[in-house]
Amino acid sequence: MKRKTMTFCATVVTLLTCYSAFSNSEDTVNVLVFSKTEGYRHASIEPGIAAIKQLGQQYGFQVEATEDAEVFEESKLADVDVIIFLNTTGDILNTAQQRQFEQFMQAGGGFVGIHAAADTEYDWPWYGRLVGAYFNGHPNDPNVREATLHVINDQHLATDSLPSDWTRSDEWYNYKTINEANNVLIEIDESTYEGGTNGDNHPIVWYKEYDGGKAFYTGLGHTVESYSDSLFQDHLLGGIQYAAGVVFSTSATAQ
Repeated sequence: MKRKTMTFCATVVTLLTCYSAFSNSEDTVNVLVFSKTEGYRHASIEPGIAAIKQLGQQYGFQVEATEDAEVFEESKLADVDVIIFLNTTGDILNTAQQRQFEQFMQAGGGFVGIHAAADTEYDWPWYGRLVGAYFNGHPNDPNVREATLHVINDQHLATDSLPSDWTRSDEWYNYKTINEANNVLIEIDESTYEGGTNGDNHPIVWYKEYDGGKAFYTGLGHTVESYSDSLFQDHLLGGIQYAAGVVFSTSATAQ
């Protein structure tokens, strides 16, 4: 689906508003999963790619996965609707590639950042505002812990299927340089685990309109197990739909 033909809601206030404003076009949505790493490499990258491809088969959107930054070129991004940064780390794009990504968003593109997308491109302020915050450490020994998440906005595609209090195990990031423009969907309750440093208001999932496009970030997704969790899959699917500006048909069948 060409980005210029997508219909975007000016402000997502309620789920009904969002549903009514989003396109239900039969045009194919093209999703690019980018998982290049220049730092820590998550074992969940490959299961994450497989899960997103399975969602694409089930809901009728196309998925291409790559770690080749040369894809950030105007002609190669022309038919891409959503770019997913799946556990990317470090400095992964050069200056020209960064500019192509900026132009992609300015043309109405969508972005989904998963977990370590916040541990990426610290010296690129535009990206910092896009992803919404930067990684500022996590608990250790163990790094994966059980905690309770509070859904503070259940009127969104990424949260409407989740319990209001969601207890799960993951690696819980602390954040710095949090963008005030983020619309927070889920917070983590620091009283339910040790190692949190953001206090009573610790955002973990958010969305916003940014520089002409739509951006969604989830701090979940460190563990391999996340990608076989049906609730997490629904959560991620909702984020992709938001970024694409499309509600995928549930009647689509796996290919």
